[in-house]
Amino acid sequence: MTATDRSLELIHTAAQAAADKLAHDVIAYDVSDVLSITDAFLLASAPNDRQVKAIVDEIEERLLKERGAKPVRREGDREARWILLDYVDIVVHVQHSEERVFYALERLWKDCPELELPADAKATRGKAEEHARLQAAEADQEPGGEW
Repeated sequence: MTATDRSLELIHTAAQAAADKLAHDVIAYDVSDVLSITDAFLLASAPNDRQVKAIVDEIEERLLKERGAKPVRREGDREARWILLDYVDIVVHVQHSEERVFYALERLWKDCPELELPADAKATRGKAEEHARLQAAEADQEPGGEW
């Protein structure tokens, strides 16, 4: 079994919305063969809580406006470290970069087929690592930083 056309449409719209809000490392998996509750997972991350919320809000807005889809469940708003949007056909996970590394959802779903995403979403791959390198370099250049 593979993800439905409706699920793929939702994934593409959500991935583009995430990329437009500068999400890091956007990736989607077809989990329809291993889970009966949903067809696909979309994973994205951001370096801070505020950006996590902005990405989630944009995804929610675009899916409603462009696809007429509302989440049946939204979890994790209070801390904004890991927000989950459940659309039944798809589940969207937007995580703070630290949670993304710690929970490593990609490892759990690595055997599932990766879904094709829009070019802008693909271009987000490696952004978290790039951001971490830039942060480290800036910290080294600050007064009192190590040389």
